[in-house]
Amino acid sequence: MTRRPAPARARLAGIVAAVVAALVAALVLPLAPAQASPGWSLTTPLARETVRPGARDLGVHQIAHVRELQLRLARLGLYRQSVDGVFGAGTARAVRAFKKRNGLPAASATVGHRAWSALIRSTTHLRVPATCRASGWHMCVDRRHHEASLFHHGELYNSWLVRTGAWDMQTRLGTHRVYWRDIDHVSHQYGGGMPYSQFFDGGQALHGSELMTNPFEGHSHGCVNFFIEDAHQLWRLTSARRLVVTVHGAWD
Repeated sequence: MTRRPAPARARLAGIVAAVVAALVAALVLPLAPAQASPGWSLTTPLARETVRPGARDLGVHQIAHVRELQLRLARLGLYRQSVDGVFGAGTARAVRAFKKRNGLPAASATVGHRAWSALIRSTTHLRVPATCRASGWHMCVDRRHHEASLFHHGELYNSWLVRTGAWDMQTRLGTHRVYWRDIDHVSHQYGGGMPYSQFFDGGQALHGSELMTNPFEGHSHGCVNFFIEDAHQLWRLTSARRLVVTVHGAWD
């Protein structure tokens, strides 16, 4: 005959079981994804956030990468309207045309990883100095085409649209290694924020800009300006690695 536990003992056993279950849940649940993984992240080669019709670039802290999308489609002759940061009907038509050209499903104008990967690769200028394709991680800044392209062991890993220094404060040509990093740097000379700074040449750095919404408008004081989100993406990829930076190309 099985002996039944006393009521107090049963209550205690129930409390212990509940506590154990809660601890197991706390340890296990965070390890499981909330939803199925899309198979890529912003550290994946040639990655950007997914952009959908109706998206807008609202400001330096709310970049949806619509202007970049429009600028890259314009390079291919597919987008001929103003670069306004609004994903409207004209941008959607250009996206669908690009997808059809590249054998991607064009029923939707949403730009996910496959479309971004094809778009970045087909609109990045790959005629770069030989040093950009050396072993390791190398950032190649093209002043003429407003590009900062990241190479890993000679292969293109990603490329971002950037702006460089003004005529009288040009981003200096040459090859240097990143010598100092500061995730929330503030310029003592100009008083502005320089998030995700990676300094490579006498005070010039790769960093996010709190002033730039279009990389083809205005110039920096000599640094290489990224969208803040892009500078964060680069930081995640390279801040713990040796990074060599080569600046080349005519001033623009």
